Amino acid sequence: MGLSFSADAQLDSLKDILNEVADRLDMNVTVKLWNGDMIPMGRNTDGKYTLVLSGPGVIGSMLRRPTLETLVRLYASGHIGFEGGDLMEFADAFQTEKSNRRRLKEISKWMLVKKTIPFIFARTKETDVAHQFADDMVGRIEANRNNTDYIQFHYDVSNDFYKLFLGGEMVYTCAYFKEWDNSLEQAQRDKMDLICRKLRLQPGDKMLDIGCGWGGLIRHAAMNYGVKSHGITLSQEQHDYTQQKIDEMGLGDQVSVEICDYADHTGNYDKISSVGMSEHIGTANYPRYFNKINSLLRDRGLVLNHAIARRAKATKRQAKKIRPERKFLLKYIFPGSELIPVGTTTDTLENTGFEVHDVESLREHYALTLKYWSKNLTANKEEAIRLVGPEKYRLWAAYMTGGSVGFTAGSIKIYQVLASKRASKGLSGLPPTRADLYRAA
Repeated sequence: MGLSFSADAQLDSLKDILNEVADRLDMNVTVKLWNGDMIPMGRNTDGKYTLVLSGPGVIGSMLRRPTLETLVRLYASGHIGFEGGDLMEFADAFQTEKSNRRRLKEISKWMLVKKTIPFIFARTKETDVAHQFADDMVGRIEANRNNTDYIQFHYDVSNDFYKLFLGGEMVYTCAYFKEWDNSLEQAQRDKMDLICRKLRLQPGDKMLDIGCGWGGLIRHAAMNYGVKSHGITLSQEQHDYTQQKIDEMGLGDQVSVEICDYADHTGNYDKISSVGMSEHIGTANYPRYFNKINSLLRDRGLVLNHAIARRAKATKRQAKKIRPERKFLLKYIFPGSELIPVGTTTDTLENTGFEVHDVESLREHYALTLKYWSKNLTANKEEAIRLVGPEKYRLWAAYMTGGSVGFTAGSIKIYQVLASKRASKGLSGLPPTRADLYRAA
């Protein structure tokens, strides 16, 4: 005969545990139990931020498999909820002093064991997540990669969904804040302008944007720098949106877009931008990627690579290890992606015939960008759920919050690397200083 416990016994046990934890952590969070009882997790909790548990099965699931994957499934399926703010605000509310976290060790292990026994067999129905990448989500082996499937899984969610948090220009990469209190829209325009300046765009230049997104950069470059710009993407949604904008703005003589894998593209360009693209390539394919870019550039042509990066690891084994937070991104958000240390990027550029000129970190800029996106998405929660459903909404909210926390802490990086094609010996042809990059707009 299996053990069974009454509903009251489960509630009493969980309240005892939460009270013990609250006494140590002292957070401005309230836990709402499935019977409606509210447990403050700090001495001065104001009730604004509430963590909601759907039933005893939530505790049972976490006990049997205490992993990030379990937590994600419970949140995505609605068994763990948050009321009173967006996830970014909850992330801040969950912060507590290190000394408080150390005090958790004072809690009796025997008490925890005794109080969690009533939940060992408690289960929650319907925790499977429908929105997940079913095939090879890592894609380290080129023969197993399907770049089109990877890109479309992430980007072909819905243009209307992306509009809810990206803003009018639909720019889906790290913004650049000249002042920390600038608006997201201003910071995205400043980011596109910074890229154009780093590429030293001149009227008449031919520019290629690999992974052009919704075409914001190629339109900006054409309108403000007089270049002929071309974008390539594997996303049908992005292509159609970009083409529509080109037509509406009368830019057909200067701006073009096509669906094309970078490996199949041909042409000759003066400048190439790769913004938020090389994360989709993978370390093993880096030489191929930058060799291809080299083949598309004229001698002394410039390439700007803007990419999220991870910290370098001491061994290859450590580098290949997939951490829980990365598994979440691969499975639910960015299949086939890989974060690559900036040193690997600069080494590969040099090994494929480029000279590296500048490396700039934008880490804190991305932390703030993601905060803006998170707030925008939360402000449009009902419309987002109407467009993509509650599960996908929650997964994206978690992705933005986790990303912002990671960039703020420094566990994730992002860099812009500028390099020139060096097909012959001699001077680079660049200005003697970088003053032109940061002149007043």
